[in-house]
Amino acid sequence: MISPQQVEEMIKVAMPDAQVQVQDLTGGGDHYQVVVVSSQFEGKGRVQQHQLVYSSLNQAMSSEAIHALALRTYTPQAWQAASQVV
Repeated sequence: MISPQQVEEMIKVAMPDAQVQVQDLTGGGDHYQVVVVSSQFEGKGRVQQHQLVYSSLNQAMSSEAIHALALRTYTPQAWQAASQVV
């Protein structure tokens, strides 16, 4: 089991500028929904963005401490645009 704070910390180590929101979907500490906003996503496609996040969580994913991960990734500009749409 891994805490939402640990998930956030692992992402921020790899992506220091990231804004990270982590939600435990089941309460069991192994199914998470994560939103990551980072300038490191600039110029990258969705798959490349997700690969950056997965690489930061590789150890937790390979040990199955995290069993399921739903990701949403945004550049700061895309996040601002998405936040304005209600």
